[in-house]
Amino acid sequence: MDATDATNLIFGQMVRDLLTDFKGPGFIWQLVVLAACLLVAWGLSRPVAGRLRTAFESRGFALRFAMASLQKSIFPLLGGLLVLAARFGLEWVMPVSVLRLALVPLFGIAFLYGVFYVLRRGLSANGKLSHMLGFLEKVVTTLVWVGMILYVFGVLNEVVAWMQAVQFSIGASKVNLASMLAGFVWILVTVLVAMWFGSFLEERLTGARSLDNNLKVVLIRLSKALLLLVSVLLSLSLVGIDLTVLSVFGGALGVGLGLGLQKIASNYVSGFILLLDRSLRLGDMITVDKFTGSVAQIRTRYTVVRHGDGETLVPNELLVSQVVQNHSFSNTNVRVAVRVQAAYSADPERVLEVLLSCVKDVPRVLAEPAPAAFLVSFADSGIEYELGCSIGDPQNGKLGVQSALNRAIWRRFRDEGIDIPYPQRELRMLEPVAQNVQPEPPSGVLPRQAPDPVE
Repeated sequence: MDATDATNLIFGQMVRDLLTDFKGPGFIWQLVVLAACLLVAWGLSRPVAGRLRTAFESRGFALRFAMASLQKSIFPLLGGLLVLAARFGLEWVMPVSVLRLALVPLFGIAFLYGVFYVLRRGLSANGKLSHMLGFLEKVVTTLVWVGMILYVFGVLNEVVAWMQAVQFSIGASKVNLASMLAGFVWILVTVLVAMWFGSFLEERLTGARSLDNNLKVVLIRLSKALLLLVSVLLSLSLVGIDLTVLSVFGGALGVGLGLGLQKIASNYVSGFILLLDRSLRLGDMITVDKFTGSVAQIRTRYTVVRHGDGETLVPNELLVSQVVQNHSFSNTNVRVAVRVQAAYSADPERVLEVLLSCVKDVPRVLAEPAPAAFLVSFADSGIEYELGCSIGDPQNGKLGVQSALNRAIWRRFRDEGIDIPYPQRELRMLEPVAQNVQPEPPSGVLPRQAPDPVE
């Protein structure tokens, strides 16, 4: 006798005992004891859940999200323990078939929520899988309840036989509805295990100090992709589906990549190139196209560039095929420069000294390398100067430092009496212009007389 037959006998005996006790007076007392145990469990679970909520309220998202499943498991777990104690304490004086049957859903739901606690704890570190896990928890809980109800009423075998009779053709293989459902369950289980192991591996790689950050990202993404692929193939083989039927799908995918997905494939390949050649790192200040900002994320399809106006998603292909100015490629310091004109009447040496003094009161400016002022060119309206300095936190932007430098220059020029010229135009009249002068008629031509007025 295998485990399935033994389980069938146990459940069948429970149902028969329940039907037998239903005719006697002890059935009502069992319901009263069960209701009392559940009421006490509900009263005890509320303060325990409240203490858990208070204790983990200030923790990270993953722990708080996992605590939600753990809080749901407290009531069925306490109820199962109380019902178990009542069953062993009352089986000598009254029938306990209702209590024995109630232990199955109570401990089953508690175990199910415990499993979801482990999954939430391992898969929701960044919050991206929280909605999927919540939906999965509801679906699995509903399926478990439906399966238990069908089993108790003795129609589960008939439902399974009907599902096995419904068959489909996938290539040269024949599959039925039951095998497809089993395949879905196996895929779900293996994918969750792969994702959990991937999250565990990500946590280990993230904490490794000997690896480069870009190499960590590459290893994490490759390992997760391989784990998901292996889990899907393994689950399909466990169900009995021939993997050769995927050749049609693989051919169609290759044609799609060759025809309509060139840009997407190029962006993905470019993303791995950026991560492997280390030309861009997280936190680098770059200028690409018309965007200037710090690299916040390097994803497989795009790179997030954060600047003062928000965040820009730059396709990875653009970062590989076009010229990218990396302000912090070999040095994390970024140069900030502002230009200003001074009148020709101002002494250039004095202007350079004043410009250097303007840096003292500006925050975020580094002392090394030292700020410098230069005479750039002789313009039409005045002499053009440049004041340059360095900052060590380019992720906070350069516009604030530039604004502070410009304001300091304006105040110091005003105090020192240095004029900032602006374009002017001067109009000079070389000869006087005659007004109302009639040209003389040529010789031999009489001037034209005005007509006499009409009387």
